[in-house]
Amino acid sequence: MAQQDDGSGRAPVVIVRPTTSVTSGIAVTQKLVGAAVAFGDILRRTFGPNGLDKMMYKTNGENAITNDGAKIVAELLVKHPAAKAFVQLAESQENACGDGVTGCLLFASELMREAGRLLERGIHPLVLVEAFQHSLDEVLNILDARTMHLSDSESLSLVAQTAMVGKSAESGGVELAKLLVEAMETVREAGKPTRAEHIRMVKRGRDSLQETALIKGMVVEQKFDSERVPQIKQQAGVLALTCALSLEQSKRDAEIEIERPEQMIAFLDAEEEILTKKIQTLVSSGAKAIFTSKSIDDRIKHACFDEGILVVGMMEDDGIEDLAAATNATLINHLDDIDAFSLGSLENARIEVSEREDGRRTRLIIEVGNTAGLVTLDVGGGQGVATEEYIRAMYDGLRSLEMVMGDGGSLLGAGTFHIAAALHLRELAEATAGRHRLAIEAFSRALEAIPVALASNAGEDQIDTLLKLRAAHRNESVDFGVSKDGSIGEINAVLIPATTMSHALQAATETACGLLRVDQVISSRGD
Repeated sequence: MAQQDDGSGRAPVVIVRPTTSVTSGIAVTQKLVGAAVAFGDILRRTFGPNGLDKMMYKTNGENAITNDGAKIVAELLVKHPAAKAFVQLAESQENACGDGVTGCLLFASELMREAGRLLERGIHPLVLVEAFQHSLDEVLNILDARTMHLSDSESLSLVAQTAMVGKSAESGGVELAKLLVEAMETVREAGKPTRAEHIRMVKRGRDSLQETALIKGMVVEQKFDSERVPQIKQQAGVLALTCALSLEQSKRDAEIEIERPEQMIAFLDAEEEILTKKIQTLVSSGAKAIFTSKSIDDRIKHACFDEGILVVGMMEDDGIEDLAAATNATLINHLDDIDAFSLGSLENARIEVSEREDGRRTRLIIEVGNTAGLVTLDVGGGQGVATEEYIRAMYDGLRSLEMVMGDGGSLLGAGTFHIAAALHLRELAEATAGRHRLAIEAFSRALEAIPVALASNAGEDQIDTLLKLRAAHRNESVDFGVSKDGSIGEINAVLIPATTMSHALQAATETACGLLRVDQVISSRGD
């Protein structure tokens, strides 16, 4: 790219490579809007309870079938800067809330579509930015006014069900939603924050997905001798260690010269004395279940087994931390630090044995009870794609519960909030003069795209649906939205976290406004 000829006769100054492409003016808008609309078109048919799936064929030859917006976006290989901005938007929504990615991207896409139409009519981008931000403030006020703070189990179950609608876990229905609520309430009763990070999920590798169960504790997947390992059937103390239960090894190789048989006997006696002392420390601790992330000497293991003490070694670092959290035990790094206050507790521990195509599988089921600081969802089904999608959907449900139980409140979904906010903005636009009015109306239409997408995916006419919704809300039927079958009616069983909605609206608006401030696209690739 070079400076334009100013008529002075001097050669223009070249500042970039000749292959560099510079796009300005309305062409920039067209590119940005085109990328945004393309994103919206990809995700639109996946939205809502009647959303269809996308088959993702990866570069490594693997494929996946999903309608999860975050997963779809993560698999896309995008090039355009506007498309990358939408990928970042999806990541932001997923990381912050765990759900609402598709709705967030759809709204952002519609904002850009509406902005593109107004820019073509000569409206300045900064006018749009200012009006969009003002509209957002008004919408957030509506959101606060419509937020409900419901904490009963039935309402929480509806939140979980809503998060799983249109996904594979929806088949679990009410029972699975109750399971998720029970998992979160168990953690809360244990005095831990109600966060999805305190819920673990393991694949059972057998049975059906609908046979997913809640374990108020955790699962340790190792090879166990089911006949030799003691199983605990009553309340017992738990010891969680991060040190080895064996003879301490020197950090340097050393050689010991033994000249007489009695020296060997003395050496072995010293070893035996050390091991005996460790065993006595463990037995006297009162713990009936001992876990460590390090190795265990076979002599210590067998001695503990003879005393009816369960010992498990070589756990992952994350695993021993989870065990401490589940049983409320204190992690101990040295046997000398053991005291009565460091012990946790469990109700029972049993070995589960199953025969699968890939061989015999054993795992230790640890039940802690209602005091468990960490719980596990034992997911039925195989190891395939279906199970992965099931887990993904359940995680969305848990994150939604986390938002609501953290006193974020909930909103009626199914487009009820969007149409209410859109009508409020239309009334605001009528009282607004100048070009700001057009931008506020554009924001309103972008909001209406959400219930329109729900109706369209259910096979209903978009215009008829929109007109019916507007009429209902103008007639004070403020809880009307789009039902699962596409009909217009009162919504009472579709609850979404207010925090998820708030973040989606703010993030989408910020992304759109950021793109609207772009007046030039410079590509070193020349495209």
